[in-house]
Amino acid sequence: MNKSMLAGIGIGVAAALGVAAVASLNVFDRGPQFAQVVSATPIKETIKTPRQECRNVAVTHRRPVQDENRIAGSVLGAVAGGVIGHQFGGGRGRDVATVVGALGGGYAGNQVQGAMQDNDTYTTTQQRCKTVYDKSEKMLGYDVTYKIGDQQGKIRMDKDPGTQIPLDNNGQLILNNKA
Repeated sequence: MNKSMLAGIGIGVAAALGVAAVASLNVFDRGPQFAQVVSATPIKETIKTPRQECRNVAVTHRRPVQDENRIAGSVLGAVAGGVIGHQFGGGRGRDVATVVGALGGGYAGNQVQGAMQDNDTYTTTQQRCKTVYDKSEKMLGYDVTYKIGDQQGKIRMDKDPGTQIPLDNNGQLILNNKA
């Protein structure tokens, strides 16, 4: 073999390899390397946490009544009224004044005892509590709409993917980006 023939074979092989390399770029084009994010909607859950809210309140109580019929007031009033009525008049007039004084005094004593019983109160402090709810939000993830070429898809992701999601050699989403 002469030198020119070897040179021709070498140039031919180099040219063939070059053409094959250029052709393989188009043949092995694996398509897009990223999915384009169309939208990423945050998914949140509202959490209500109960807690007790308490305050002290003044409460007025009426003391228990010892004499519901107000007999003591009526009797004391009647005695006092009778004594006062007995001071007026003489003979039968004195007797009438005593009876009228006793009746009026009995009524007045009854009313005075009733007013005293109504005002016989005491105050205590009581704690009143109610349940209130504190609201907070928990992020569950993102509903992501993406596009690979003309195909559109949806997926839920833990984190906001940004504007692109990487694809593997088979055109599938890479969801665990361990960079």
